[in-house]
Amino acid sequence: MKSFKIYLSFLIVLSFGILKTFAQNTKPPVPVEIMAGNKEVYSQFVLKRFFSPTSKFDFFGLATYTANYKNDVEENRAIIISQFGYNFKKGFGVMAGLDFNSFAGFSPILGPKHSFANKNFLAVTNLSFFLNDGFDAKLFGLYEYHPSINNSWKFYSRLQFIHNFSINYNEHNISYIYIRAGVQKNQFIFGLGANLDWAGPDKVFNSNFGPFVRWEFD
Repeated sequence: MKSFKIYLSFLIVLSFGILKTFAQNTKPPVPVEIMAGNKEVYSQFVLKRFFSPTSKFDFFGLATYTANYKNDVEENRAIIISQFGYNFKKGFGVMAGLDFNSFAGFSPILGPKHSFANKNFLAVTNLSFFLNDGFDAKLFGLYEYHPSINNSWKFYSRLQFIHNFSINYNEHNISYIYIRAGVQKNQFIFGLGANLDWAGPDKVFNSNFGPFVRWEFD
């Protein structure tokens, strides 16, 4: 828990530094989300920035934290990703950075990545290899679709997943599938969500359903 707090503090300071450095550049919004589920409260923060409008270098950061209503700290879960990337053509590139999760712990990472964005669609896919004893491999995907309903409202949907597997130990660490559906007006989004998690070598299953709210900061 102490190492998680230190790393979370580092990510927050780093993120604010990047926000300040890139403030003058064209950039996507910074979404912050909270879901009040039937079992747990889930929160998520995402940051993606290019060094400049014409730069091939970028930064991607994601932090999620799940806390149960019983305040059982040992059952709370966190996943934090912070990585710098270099982009080739058509959204393909490579990245290196740091990863922390409650099951595999903290490790440097590197691997290929792909991203795509237009007016209605966002797609981020990363394959991370962990430089740890287990030599973990993690596939991460985040896909959003938000077409316009009328001049004021948009439909919002998201599919997000992680699958983390230890190659050396030949065992599963953590997987999840998160689904969101709702509506968006300007920077405010709300709707219903489902979090499906599988933890540890035995793939212990947990589900969490409920409403969510999301604000996209400029």
